[in-house]
Amino acid sequence: MKKTILFLFLIITVCSNAQTDVTGKIKTESVVKHELNYALHRPANTKEKKPLIIFLHGSGEKGTDIELVKVHGPFKYLKTNELDAFVLAPQCPDNEYWDSEVLYQLILKIQKENNVDPNRIYLTGLSMGGWGAWNLAFAHPEMFAALVPIAGFVDRVPMIENCKIGAIPTKIFHGLVDDVVNVDYSITIYKRLKKCNPNISLTIFDDAGHDSWTRVYDNKEIYDWMFQQTKKQQNE
Repeated sequence: MKKTILFLFLIITVCSNAQTDVTGKIKTESVVKHELNYALHRPANTKEKKPLIIFLHGSGEKGTDIELVKVHGPFKYLKTNELDAFVLAPQCPDNEYWDSEVLYQLILKIQKENNVDPNRIYLTGLSMGGWGAWNLAFAHPEMFAALVPIAGFVDRVPMIENCKIGAIPTKIFHGLVDDVVNVDYSITIYKRLKKCNPNISLTIFDDAGHDSWTRVYDNKEIYDWMFQQTKKQQNE
């Protein structure tokens, strides 16, 4: 009788140690609330559809003081010049980074509430905003008629999926002696995009450090170039 009990015990032990594969399913829902301040410049005449420029600031302008988004970029230019366009400058909260989907929803909101020409929406940004501009363009390439990233870091996904924005006219700017974001990021993405984007250029300022944006945004030429780009042209 004892032998029989021992034998059954051994069988049970061996079976309990056998390997098994298990499949299953789990459903979860994660709700994250985001809040962005933004400044919006409206042109004098909005009876006709007008272009929209989206400007993403750098890390130094994060926070809740909306006046910070006017320190650099198109809003600085608007202090002494006119632009016959809507200009949108969202403000990234402290301890956060640009979120492409939040920005996308903001742009849709601005389009809905204003007489924006959907074929002339332009995206630009500096430093952290250049990084944000790259990511937003890759997330929603169908939205933009032109892209102007300045001194921006480039993530691995855009480096791999470079031709996803092959139809967007792009001007890249960077400083050769930038000690914050290495110029190699702009050089590398330019070389990759050049293979599938016929309307792309890279300007490297030999004497510029991280601030390679002031001379770009203070110059009328960049706005004139943007306004010449339309999505209709890209689809023809």
